Amino acid sequence: MVAVYRHDVHKLRGRSHGAAADTYHGVPVNETVPLHADRDGAQLSRPRGEPEQTVANHASPYRLSLLTGETAVDTERIRVAADGGVQDLLTPADPERLHARWLTSDVAAAFNESLYYPYTSLQYHTLLTAALLHSYRAGHAFADLALVATAPDTTNAGGELTRDPETALAAEGVEPHRAILWTPDIAFHVTATPGDRPAAGLGDQPARSFADTWSRLPDHPLDVDGERRWRILDAQLRRIRSWSAALAFIDEFTAAHASAGVDRGDGT
Repeated sequence: MVAVYRHDVHKLRGRSHGAAADTYHGVPVNETVPLHADRDGAQLSRPRGEPEQTVANHASPYRLSLLTGETAVDTERIRVAADGGVQDLLTPADPERLHARWLTSDVAAAFNESLYYPYTSLQYHTLLTAALLHSYRAGHAFADLALVATAPDTTNAGGELTRDPETALAAEGVEPHRAILWTPDIAFHVTATPGDRPAAGLGDQPARSFADTWSRLPDHPLDVDGERRWRILDAQLRRIRSWSAALAFIDEFTAAHASAGVDRGDGT
């Protein structure tokens, strides 16, 4: 599972696949993800076939925000990346720690998964691909998988509400490699074993189907009836087809409308 979190390092460095290096600070990177998980992960967020530029004058590795319409990067993220933020996403040899870092990373959130589709998210493409690979390695097919929506626990050992890699590693509600979104208000897992948790099947094959899948969830922890902010979010999610773009939108939206006392800490 280590390789899946390192397979798109060239995108974090603003390089094309053809110009990708085999190592980064001595760590093997840009390796092929087995079982077609990378291909399937891409099809969850991008159209099939030859890519086309969808936003004029934005040939940049930095993601555009669906929430603001602006580039989803600031000087602090650039500074952190330059100071080793990218390396922190790659160097742990423990795949569960790699998952926790990607799940909570502001640095990874700044990049898109394709220059042609700048509203997509490299962070969430990587997490989706990891979830697919984890399930495929366990013998499950794509059609066996479901999206599970739950209320998260982002309380650290000190009783503070936060979101950082160590808290994610310790959280009972974060399943390694299956968790694809973890905010103070909602968490998502992709799994073949949802149990009695609210879940909706992903479909027969990978497709840009987030809006349909979200609409089919029988329940979720957002109080749509009681709070206007969640009604707004719910309405938008019923329109967004790209999985990685939708997950990035939820992340940004919940941060902008954060519950009181939540520290959105970031280990990278």
